[in-house]
Amino acid sequence: DYQKAAQLCQKACDGGEAVGCTALGFLYQNGQGVKQDYQKAAQLYQKACDSGEAGGCSNLGVLYQNGQGVNQDYQKAAQLCQKACDGGEAVGCSNLGVSYENGQGVNQDYQKAAQLYQKACDGGNAVGCSNLGVLYKTGQGVNQDYQKAAQLCQKACDGGEAGGCTALGFLYQNGQGVNQDYQKAAQLYQKACDGGNAVGCSNLGVLYKTGQGVNQDYQKAAQLCQKACDGGEAVGCAALGVLYQNGQGVKQNYQKAAQLYQKACDGGNAFGCSILGVSYQNGQGVKQNFSTA
Repeated sequence: DYQKAAQLCQKACDGGEAVGCTALGFLYQNGQGVKQDYQKAAQLYQKACDSGEAGGCSNLGVLYQNGQGVNQDYQKAAQLCQKACDGGEAVGCSNLGVSYENGQGVNQDYQKAAQLYQKACDGGNAVGCSNLGVLYKTGQGVNQDYQKAAQLCQKACDGGEAGGCTALGFLYQNGQGVNQDYQKAAQLYQKACDGGNAVGCSNLGVLYKTGQGVNQDYQKAAQLCQKACDGGEAVGCAALGVLYQNGQGVKQNYQKAAQLYQKACDGGNAFGCSILGVSYQNGQGVKQNFSTA
């Protein structure tokens, strides 16, 4: 009962219980039992943070990172996550790691990011484990170690972090740090996709298209790529475009294919841009235009 929860958290917060303010802020942030209000959430997190509640600092940092209820301010976000991390809040360490990895509000520093992800992971934060696993996979801030990457992503996936399941699936698909196993990769992508991870849906869609680890099924591939594309995963849009272009699992539609390539290209997918150029060159789904191509 979110409404009842909101009333109790309000009472606790009014009574000087900082954790109650953080919990109430979370309800306002997510519109649970109260009308969604990022500004109100930010005020409550601020109140909690000022009282030394690390969770409030961490959550407020995320709002500054996303510009929700406050003006976007990466520097402020990093400071708040630092305060949260110092206060023993693993999520704060993980979020601060993201700031260092992306160079947002702080100088980009993969080594520092890795240390923070390690601290977060040790503190039971699955996202921290997953992010650290990816750094071990790419060799950024740490010596490249696929086995270590697989262990961390496994820990993250077991901890309910869908991104960790996707990353682990990728390692199984490519036989990095683990024995190559397309079936295992497919299972992990499915788990990730069910957990709302768009990349997992996209990767699983590609396996259904190629028939690796699963029975080839173009219809299923199209459904998964559509789900991924709707979830903002550019690769999914490009893969779905190919299916429309070839009439695999969907009715052949060059116009729809071109639209999907455009969406993929706008999302930063190089393949989408490249194949869209070919479409303009051939006049498939778009008016032939050599200058655009």
